[in-house]
Amino acid sequence: MQYTHLGRSGLVVSRLCLGTMNFGCYTSEADSCAIMDRALEDGVNFFDTANNYGGNLGPERGHRGWTEEIIGRWFAQGGGRREKVVIASKLYTNADPWPNDGKLSARHIKMECEATLRRLQIDCLDLYQMHHIDRATPWEEIWEAMEQLRREGKIIYCGSSNFAGWHIAQARERAAKRNFFGLISEQSIYNLNTRAIELEVIPACQGYGLGLIIWSPLAGGLLGGVLQKPVEGRSERLAAKVESMRPQLEAYENLAKELGLHPANLGLAWLLHQPAVTAPIIGPRTMEQLDCALEVPEIKLDDETLKKLDNLFPGPGGAAPEAYAW
Repeated sequence: MQYTHLGRSGLVVSRLCLGTMNFGCYTSEADSCAIMDRALEDGVNFFDTANNYGGNLGPERGHRGWTEEIIGRWFAQGGGRREKVVIASKLYTNADPWPNDGKLSARHIKMECEATLRRLQIDCLDLYQMHHIDRATPWEEIWEAMEQLRREGKIIYCGSSNFAGWHIAQARERAAKRNFFGLISEQSIYNLNTRAIELEVIPACQGYGLGLIIWSPLAGGLLGGVLQKPVEGRSERLAAKVESMRPQLEAYENLAKELGLHPANLGLAWLLHQPAVTAPIIGPRTMEQLDCALEVPEIKLDDETLKKLDNLFPGPGGAAPEAYAW
């Protein structure tokens, strides 16, 4: 496994981040624990979860926080599991329709952090991420709440998720005025087929020294060898997308075949060749999917292959404003 610093911090994380959203709802607790054990054995020290994972997803109708509970019981097995893992969680979404059970008020930040710590059976989160921007809560309130959690030893670092470049700038500048370390990472959607963050989010991350953690690195399965899989079981949305992109996807999967790579690994490897990317989040449902993804950090793509991928899946043209102006 390869490692890098998370943004400008001294925190060292693996180049693959283990996503846990499938744990409980799609993957049994026993299999989830086995996947976490295998990931740790192979050097993956960065795990990502959220306070709402486990609720109303997949064939198993779980409950909000179920995924964190599974990870907590895995940590409780001991054997250095907690000490070796950089654990990241997120907050934002409503627990229920009650007025204050959501977003980023100081009250909600405090209550959700403490609930997450109880479910994870730990004393401190390594990285606490805001799952979305809250336009109604002032940054002074948000940062005061995060500072308090840090003073209490309940969190170490703060991160964002699904922020625009402007939001990252706001957050960092307001934190700097308070002499607070502020954001060290942004978690965003990014893949060969979804490259809008190249316009402003990536430049903001690079300018402010944030690590970039990637969710949906395979575009919801579109880049994971979708043409090789049975048509049955595809959602209507995915089926329509596949048909609209069939020539493009055929060329992509043929390129992967020429390179001797699984299509999923080609998509993940492309991300690791992007200078701003710290780690894509892999979300295996099975051990086979994990084993396949663990090969990715060793894959080297030459300039010709990277150019072919750019031609197949053109980005927005670089950073703003040059991407759309002179």
